[in-house]
Amino acid sequence: MTTSSSERGVSLGMPQLPAPAYPDDVHARLETDAREIIARYPDSRSALLPLLHLVQSEEGHVTRTGMRFCADVLGLTTAEVTAVATFYSMYRRRPSGDYQVGVCTNTLCAVMGGDAIFEELQEHLGVGNGETTEDGKVTLEHIECNAACDYAPVVMVNWEFFDNQTPDSAKRMVDDLRAGRPVAPTRGAPLCTFKETARILAGFPDERDGAVEATGGAGPASLAGLKLAKGEAPPARVVHPRGEAPAETPPHEPSPTEHLSSHDAPQDTSASDPAHPAGPVAEEGE
Repeated sequence: MTTSSSERGVSLGMPQLPAPAYPDDVHARLETDAREIIARYPDSRSALLPLLHLVQSEEGHVTRTGMRFCADVLGLTTAEVTAVATFYSMYRRRPSGDYQVGVCTNTLCAVMGGDAIFEELQEHLGVGNGETTEDGKVTLEHIECNAACDYAPVVMVNWEFFDNQTPDSAKRMVDDLRAGRPVAPTRGAPLCTFKETARILAGFPDERDGAVEATGGAGPASLAGLKLAKGEAPPARVVHPRGEAPAETPPHEPSPTEHLSSHDAPQDTSASDPAHPAGPVAEEGE
C-alpha cells in the first residue's frame, strides 16, 4: 500500500488549484472598474497590464486570485496572465509595505553613493532586498535605474523621486514614513500609499487636491541637457557640491580651439565633412 505525498505531509511546492475567487462584493466592484479599463482598448487583451495594477491596488500585490480575475474578464488562460505578471518587476508577487522604497544601484548612482545608501538602509531597517519591515510600512529594494541620473544618487518611494540623497537623509525619510510624519518628494506629486499608486497606474485619476498640479516638469539639471542639445551655451556649473555656496562666475564660453563633444552642439560628422572622412585612409593591403 502506498501513500500520497499529501498524506505524508510533504509539500511539492505546487499552488492550490484553482485559485479562490474574490468575495462577491469585491468582484462586482473590480469588474466595473475592469470594464472601464477594457473599453479603452481595441483589443481587450491589451488591457492586461493596467488590470494587473488594478488587482494589485486591491491587495497590495498580485495574488493568484487577482490573476484568475484578470484571466476571466479578458478570456485568457491563467498561464498567459502569470507569464506577464512574473515578467515585470513592478508587479509584486508577495505582500509588501505601504511604501516601496527603491534605491538606485546602477552605475552612476552607485558611485555617487547609492550602494552606501542601500547598505545603510538594510542595516537601519533590519531587512534585506525585497523584504518588508515588521510594521508593514516599508519594503526596501534596489533598483537598476530610476531614470534620473542627473540627480544621483536617487531613491524612489512609490515611484516618486527623492533626489541627491545621502545615507542620513534616506534614513530620516524612512523613519518619517514609518512614524506617519509627512514626507514630500523632491519633485512630483505628494506621496500616497502603494495601493493608491497602483490604482493610479491602472489609469484612474488621482483625485487628491492639488496632486496633479504638483506633478510639475523637469528640473534644472534635466533641462540643462536639452539646452546643450539645442546649441545653447552651458552654465558654469549645474550642480554645486553639497555644503558649498554657488560661485558667482559668468558662464563659460568655449573658445574655437576647445573640443566640443557631440552633446554640446550639433557638429559635422565624418559623412558630411569631406575634410574628415571615416574609415581607414590607406588602401587595402598597404
